[in-house]
Amino acid sequence: MTSGTIFDVKRFAVHDGPGLRTTVFLKGCPMSCLGCHNPEGQAMGPELLFRPDRCTLRGDCVPACPHAAISLGDDGIRVAPDRCELAGACVEVCLPGALEIVGSPRSVEGILDLLERDRLYYDESGGGVTFSGGEPFTQPEFLRELLVGCRERELPVTLDTSGHVLPETFQALAPLASHLLFDLKVMDEARHEAFTGVHNRWILENLRWAAAASANGGPTVLVRIPLIPGINADEENLRATAAFLLGLEKVPPVDLLPYHRLGVDKYGRLGKAYGLEGARPPQDEIIGNAVRALKDAGLTVTVRGETHGDDGTG
Repeated sequence: MTSGTIFDVKRFAVHDGPGLRTTVFLKGCPMSCLGCHNPEGQAMGPELLFRPDRCTLRGDCVPACPHAAISLGDDGIRVAPDRCELAGACVEVCLPGALEIVGSPRSVEGILDLLERDRLYYDESGGGVTFSGGEPFTQPEFLRELLVGCRERELPVTLDTSGHVLPETFQALAPLASHLLFDLKVMDEARHEAFTGVHNRWILENLRWAAAASANGGPTVLVRIPLIPGINADEENLRATAAFLLGLEKVPPVDLLPYHRLGVDKYGRLGKAYGLEGARPPQDEIIGNAVRALKDAGLTVTVRGETHGDDGTG
């Protein structure tokens, strides 16, 4: 069996598909979205994460590192990412847990056995398994074996995808799931590339295909739009988004996910710069305008999974 790299498993998740779910986060993503809230999922391999708020400045990690990647100065512990080779010796001696290697190899069988433990919760809540990331399609063989294994064990699966996947790969694996959470960020290709680092041609092609497949008994599709002021909350983008979705063979519902800053601290812990430092969560007026624009165009719209107005957003 194939093994792969994951960076988290979240049990009893309620925002990654219907019912109670176990969400498995696969490492690796072809996109580098400026506001990504899971930056630890972007790189394919393991990474060292440092939490300065947990550090007691004992300095045990400094001599433990065989590559001199850690130093202790007047301003505290510093980690040099270019020297770190993820030996893990620093993590072993860090009693407060300030140092952590994010991302570990896991076997397909081990993941499936873990998912099996929550079957009762899936059955009672109408939930199941969600594979997320990163971008789960970045590890196609690992994902394929996970999907096949879940199907053999009759565990319902949702795929949470950015859609930036080689179309042949997407079309081969997506039908093995029962539901797709499909991100749609920006319609204009140049603006999309500026925000994510990649083109959106595969995304649009894969969404067209997924909608057609859904119309013919394939996985159901929910389009999720991360709503970010200054990036995609403008009238022009919303109008283009609605026009594209209404032209699909089966028009999917839309869930707006207002931008938040919960993942900002992760960038510092990974030694990375946050690309949307000046951005702020959208005000109720901006959310309400986006909901109205999409609804007036003829789309079914929710905000964070709730009907707008029932979740305190307006």
